[in-house]
Amino acid sequence: MRTHLAGWSGFASGTKTVMLRAHWSILSWSNLALIVLGSALLALYRHGLQGLLVESQGLGYIVWFIKIALLQSALYCAAAWVVWRARASRSTLMIALVFAALFRVSLLFAPPLLSDDIYRYIWDGRVQGAGINPYRYVPADEALAGLRDQAVYPNINRRENAHTIYPPIAQAFYFLVTRVSESVTWMKAAMVGCEVVALVALTWLLASFGLPRARVLIFAWHPLLVWEIAGSGHVDAVMIALVALALVARRKQKHTVAGIALACATLIKFFPLVLFPALYRRWSWKMPFAFAATICLAYAPYISVGAKAVVGFMPVYAEQEGLESGDRFFILAVARRVIPGAPNSAYVILALAILAFIAAWSLRKSQSSQAGYLRWSCALGTAFTVLLAPHYAWYFAWLVPLMCFVPAPPLFYLTAASFVLYGTWLGDAPEQLFALNAALYVPFLALVAFTLALRYASRWKSSSREQSAEPVGGEVI
Repeated sequence: MRTHLAGWSGFASGTKTVMLRAHWSILSWSNLALIVLGSALLALYRHGLQGLLVESQGLGYIVWFIKIALLQSALYCAAAWVVWRARASRSTLMIALVFAALFRVSLLFAPPLLSDDIYRYIWDGRVQGAGINPYRYVPADEALAGLRDQAVYPNINRRENAHTIYPPIAQAFYFLVTRVSESVTWMKAAMVGCEVVALVALTWLLASFGLPRARVLIFAWHPLLVWEIAGSGHVDAVMIALVALALVARRKQKHTVAGIALACATLIKFFPLVLFPALYRRWSWKMPFAFAATICLAYAPYISVGAKAVVGFMPVYAEQEGLESGDRFFILAVARRVIPGAPNSAYVILALAILAFIAAWSLRKSQSSQAGYLRWSCALGTAFTVLLAPHYAWYFAWLVPLMCFVPAPPLFYLTAASFVLYGTWLGDAPEQLFALNAALYVPFLALVAFTLALRYASRWKSSSREQSAEPVGGEVI
């Protein structure tokens, strides 16, 4: 009897110890800080949404939204700092995931108030459901009159003159989603589902490198993703999921899968193409072959309309977005203040040369360590995005997953401050666009210079110490 009592006492004592450890783990300083920051962010999402719903009839509300979003970005950066310094803990991961879900649910069922792109997604899916090539007609064409309704069609932007701009994998996604439902909420839910895929992939990737899984908070809590995907339902979520899967496949040395995933991501938006040199394994033919074959197969169902399936609305879009005039490019705009009339061609050559240099360097260096491809993917993606200088905040969202592995302060600023680009709603004259771009890129470039200076100073000090050390027994100490 005493033996049984002693055994039970030991079991109870051990259970109590485990419970106390779990209790104190949850109440650690980092977890308490994340709970406070997460609660504040959630309150701001609800407050921001209510303000957008009330004031959405005028343009003045956009300034108010930018302030809310930038405040959230500051809180997010604080949370990222906390989780980066926190010890690995399952409770920290759970806090990160619970709040990430709450953020998205708070916006998921609201109408898209910051962008109307989602209506084009639903329309393209509907057109394909009717057995019509989505690249063949503009939405206002009388051939599609039977597909019009009052919920989707009136909200399509450029419906009178714009063929769809979205590549084939995006079109396939729209078709599949709308076969279940053609509602805005369902399309947004599908985009959030893609975020979940990306989150799972990134969590696995963090664990595979021996990093705390809770650092996935850097992805899951970013206000840019919450507003642009759960809030507006942007298709960038699909691209991000496919990029994350390509990163996982590269880690597992599944080069064929990496090529397929990267090609599919490229056929959502063309940005991920620049990651090819970082993910490519030198002298391997599998990834290039899989990439090219996927591109060809994806275009095959749509090529019956000819060049429209390849370029779509792209030429007109490039003109409207300032790509042809050069107004889009911040660095070129700066150069034109020093050298009036500096040609677009000079900037394009410079940008291509910079990207080619980084690509060549990544082909050489990304093989030197297991995580090298992540760092060089981040370098290529960031350089391309900055050189392109997009007008829209959500174009920066695809860089966020890489921040889980490369916690560069300049990149945190770039993605968090991209909300200032919503200022183009108040006017996109060249001078106004230049001011907004300056607010975004000048601090970013300053942070890049400062970060590089610190890095080289640290290396110089380490080198000086090694050179000044006295040799003992043939070794340097």
